[in-house]
Amino acid sequence: MFLKRSDKNNSLEQHPKPNKTKCNHPNAKADKYERVPLWSKILLIMFAVSAVLYITMCISKEFSNFFNTSVAFVFRFIFAKITNIIPLSVAEIFIVSLPVTLILLIRYFAKKRCKTPKQTVVSLVCILSIASVFLSSFVLTFAAGYRGNTLDENLDIKREKLSANDLYITAEYLVERIDSLHTKIQFADDGFSVMPYSLDVMNKKLLDAYASFSHKHTFISNFNSRLKPVIFSEVMSYAHITGVYTFFTGESNLNVDFPDYTIPYTAAHELAHQRGIAREDEANMIAFLVSLESDDDYIKYCAYVNMFEYIISALSKADRTLSRQIWKKLPKKVYQEQLAYDRFFEKYQKSVTSQVSGAVNDAYLKGQGTEGEKSYGMVVDLTVAYLKKQQLIPQ
Repeated sequence: MFLKRSDKNNSLEQHPKPNKTKCNHPNAKADKYERVPLWSKILLIMFAVSAVLYITMCISKEFSNFFNTSVAFVFRFIFAKITNIIPLSVAEIFIVSLPVTLILLIRYFAKKRCKTPKQTVVSLVCILSIASVFLSSFVLTFAAGYRGNTLDENLDIKREKLSANDLYITAEYLVERIDSLHTKIQFADDGFSVMPYSLDVMNKKLLDAYASFSHKHTFISNFNSRLKPVIFSEVMSYAHITGVYTFFTGESNLNVDFPDYTIPYTAAHELAHQRGIAREDEANMIAFLVSLESDDDYIKYCAYVNMFEYIISALSKADRTLSRQIWKKLPKKVYQEQLAYDRFFEKYQKSVTSQVSGAVNDAYLKGQGTEGEKSYGMVVDLTVAYLKKQQLIPQ
């Protein structure tokens, strides 16, 4: 039995207190919807603060460095830990459900909260405040990475204009390393190498490698996180996307439709973004260096092969004769894997989706002060400079 006040004192029933008359004014609900709600005000204040922070980042490299390794790290850590609970990609679920969510949201505001001009204005403010969350989360988690020190500064290396001979020597070094590893790798009948463990095991191996790398380099933070395979990976393939870090969920998402040898390197790249390395060439370089910290032969093999692809592409543009010489030195099984990749990628090569996603990504990257999609290939400069400093190739 629930204890009621009337059961304790029946006199209250005999002499009830006069009830306060409820307001039945026909415009009561209209008045409520003609005021910007508190939650919307909070989101707009957060956006205003984020705008000030972003301007400060653009002005001060020192502030960006501080923010990226402190405040932004905390937000990236929290977002990653929250979404780690869910094995599926929260970002993918959000994107797939976004069209229906938008339709329902617009329908709700149009039907319930746009009956007067003032309500319409307030509704628009509410919608804009919701949209501002994405911009605020970008500033609070990721933007500082584009404005702070460059990776060549952090590694104390110097980018230089490269000659065809620089590229040839670097490619030759990579071929030697690939040759020393490829006999330890299993290859399938389709020509592709086979990752000898699950994604979860690969995840653990990469986290161990990041722990080792971050111990030597304080500019990159480290924490445990879960890589998220994307269910609609083939759609990403048509968009020429092998992985993506979603700053608003803190997730490193993987296209698992691509061949095995691309996956560990892509995973290391996205984990670099998750740890505050924003620029694409730098995330590529960190993926390469971290992979070499691993004690796993397959992860190292994948790092060398993926970097070889960047170097040989640059060498082919600089000197086709030298590039042909390098191709002849590549182990037969690895060469066949490159041919297998060409066959795999053929159906995705000229998709309209890739043109649209490429244009959007290029505009976004240029908006952050980088060279756009060209910046991915700029990892070549970093690689040559790093190998020269380590005296792994001649100066």
